[in-house]
Amino acid sequence: MMNNPFVYSFNEKRYHTFNYYLKTRYNGKVAKVILDGGFSCPNRDGTKSTGGCIFCSQKGSGDSNTSIKESVLKQYEENKKVMDRKWPNAYYIPYFQSFSNTYGPLSKIKEMTRPFLSMDEVAEISIATRCDCLNEDIISYLDEISKIKPLWLELGLQTSNDEVGRKLNRCYDFKDFEDALRRLEKTSIKVCIHVMNGLPFEDKEGMLKTVKDISHLPFNAIKIHMLHVLKDTKLGQMYEEDPFSLISREEYIELVVKQLELLRPEVVIERLTGDPIKEDLLAPSWVLNKTTILNDIDKLMRKLDTYQGKYYE
Repeated sequence: MMNNPFVYSFNEKRYHTFNYYLKTRYNGKVAKVILDGGFSCPNRDGTKSTGGCIFCSQKGSGDSNTSIKESVLKQYEENKKVMDRKWPNAYYIPYFQSFSNTYGPLSKIKEMTRPFLSMDEVAEISIATRCDCLNEDIISYLDEISKIKPLWLELGLQTSNDEVGRKLNRCYDFKDFEDALRRLEKTSIKVCIHVMNGLPFEDKEGMLKTVKDISHLPFNAIKIHMLHVLKDTKLGQMYEEDPFSLISREEYIELVVKQLELLRPEVVIERLTGDPIKEDLLAPSWVLNKTTILNDIDKLMRKLDTYQGKYYE
């Protein structure tokens, strides 16, 4: 077996897994608890557009969210009960997943986050949002609480190509995204970028270019997703009316390996594929086999004797 040249890993992984990041800091199991903060999005309520990004579901990309429509503290306690049975004495990350969780008054963001700042079992806090929902007051508050609990902002980019972004109805440009990262760089807040492979308006070179474009920006982690064409979305309607081709499972695996090679070794890889709900998925069906996709990424990296950051310059 080839020696693994990559240092940020357990179990022969050749990329910097989120599991490695958490275990080396907390020396135990850490699990995310998905929560619904009750926020909307400027791309849905008419502030910028209506309907949202064309791939986004009515759950606001919170497609694995099973939380109840109660206060965030009640949601947390209910969801944590299930995890406690599986992982006694685990640490937790409250994860505000659906929609844009800094799109609203600062008072609401404070109400959402404050219950978790004094909990010993809470290791970190994670908040999904958009780059255009971060004014200076919000950033200042999040920076303040990040000194109490490590705090992540998860920012959806999907692609650095603004023409593709406009077709997605994203309603912000790559420059807006870069500007937000530069402002966050001055704080203690950690940033996780979401990118999406398989968009119908973008070729594989464009998907690689997105990773090249972000590789030297200030961020701490990345989630790489394959496009899920979901029912009850504008993209789903387009697909049902005139099915467009999607990259294959093999193409996706090869592409992800090339993307990993371009990233700094220190960047934490939170995801390399997603978790669609089967009943909501139109295509591609191969994304439902998450474990085998991850295994085959590992196999290809070993076969090529490659690793995260090999071609980072």
